Amino acid sequence: MLENFDFGVFIIYVLVLLAIALWISRENNSHEKNTEDYFLASKSLPWWAIGASLIASNISAEQIIGMSGSGYAIGLAIASYEWMAAITLILVGKDLLPIFIKNEIYTMPQYLEKRFDKRVKLTLAVFWLAVYLFVNLTAVLWLGGLAIQTVAGVDWMYGMIFLAVFSVAYSLYGGLKAVAYTDIIQVVLLVFGGLLLSYLALDAVADGEGMIAGFKVLSTQLPTHFDMILSPENEHYLSLPGISVLVGGLWVMNISYWGFNQYIIQRALAAKSVGEAQKGIVFAAYLKLLMPLIVVLPGIAAVILYPTLNTPDQAYPTMMSLMPVGIKGLVFAALVGAIVSSLASMTNSISTIFTMDIYRLIKPTESQNHYVTVGRVVTVFSLIVALITAQPLLGEFDQAFQYIQEFTGVFTPGIVVIFLMGMFWNKANSLGALASALGSAVISFLLRAFWPELPFMDRIGLVFLLCLVLCVIVSLLTQSTSKDSAACADTKSVCFNTSFGFNIGSIGVAAILTVLYAVWW
Repeated sequence: MLENFDFGVFIIYVLVLLAIALWISRENNSHEKNTEDYFLASKSLPWWAIGASLIASNISAEQIIGMSGSGYAIGLAIASYEWMAAITLILVGKDLLPIFIKNEIYTMPQYLEKRFDKRVKLTLAVFWLAVYLFVNLTAVLWLGGLAIQTVAGVDWMYGMIFLAVFSVAYSLYGGLKAVAYTDIIQVVLLVFGGLLLSYLALDAVADGEGMIAGFKVLSTQLPTHFDMILSPENEHYLSLPGISVLVGGLWVMNISYWGFNQYIIQRALAAKSVGEAQKGIVFAAYLKLLMPLIVVLPGIAAVILYPTLNTPDQAYPTMMSLMPVGIKGLVFAALVGAIVSSLASMTNSISTIFTMDIYRLIKPTESQNHYVTVGRVVTVFSLIVALITAQPLLGEFDQAFQYIQEFTGVFTPGIVVIFLMGMFWNKANSLGALASALGSAVISFLLRAFWPELPFMDRIGLVFLLCLVLCVIVSLLTQSTSKDSAACADTKSVCFNTSFGFNIGSIGVAAILTVLYAVWW
């Protein structure tokens, strides 16, 4: 539980963050905020803000609490989501991002309209709105409310309401710019607090003999928790099926999340230039390599320190009791900051997609200020809906991170096929894209019903391959429109050259990953 001094530290942090956000959001009297200012931060973000904001948007409640809970239940193998994401970021920066920036888009559905047609755009826009609202946003609110209840003793519902109000207070006026720049503060506190908690956890496991001794105790007493590649006999094999985390469905999930996920890629779309965005992505990749040390290791240590937790997702909040007074308040502030950062990122992306892809289609001649106002209204409305639906949707799940992966995994393979084929195969057309979207859902449900023993990640990989074949067949059997061909031809003019610094940074990420998997295989 937090002491009075911890609450004082937390309140100061909240007030400082609000003040900074409002200062960043200020505008000259002569300038009225337009859609590019509000949704893409005036396309002026530097690399360090992009990298920090990418991580802050990703490392939210479901990442910190959910992955720590999976570390408690499964072990270090769950870190594959983090470490493989690092190399995925490099590929996104080199091969996907230049295409998006050249097309000067606000949203992912907007690219699909340019490449295919409005049917594909609207299909994916509606899908993403539903997923962000009823899966991602609700999960962040629910887990955030539980964390506040565990650490501060405040009822989870009041905690959720506070998170929603805090998120609106610092992001509603300034939009993406306010979110991205305040994310820098969030990431610094997250990394500092996470590393400190890991140190204290290892020291506690070793009865005060230090971090290295604590790590030896963990690896000795919990050897199966340090298996990166799980064997078929492992009870968690269905969640992380062996070698598939390296060569199977995890690639599909990571490419979808880091390459085609609006609330992630929107930060890179707001960059000053392609080169600036790529530097930010390399920075984010190195931060991802640190994440298992920050979020998974405390969960593993909790198996020894708190072996009788009611649910795995209580691991991280419970471990915060190891923190000294004052520092606990600061780390709690960092946790809350990460939660509200993700809430702000998701609601900003929800408002961007709804306003730019749906509302503007209905009312195309309204003023820029009108669209910004609509975006703000949608932000508030989405949080109200998430508050109402969070507990009914997530109350029965022990591991929220797995809940998110399971529900989004139904459509992920089809989405990846649509984008990759649209970008790199000039014969792909809108009917092939729609067939992939529909086929992904149908095939996923059929496999889940009639082949339940097939591991989730393997199912993702298999559905991806089947959707790939489906897209090729349907595209070849139907006549491609001239718009499809022209849009793909424009992709061929994209420059994929990268800077020397980007290349060196990419080699470093690959080398570190090679060492990590060689040691913990």
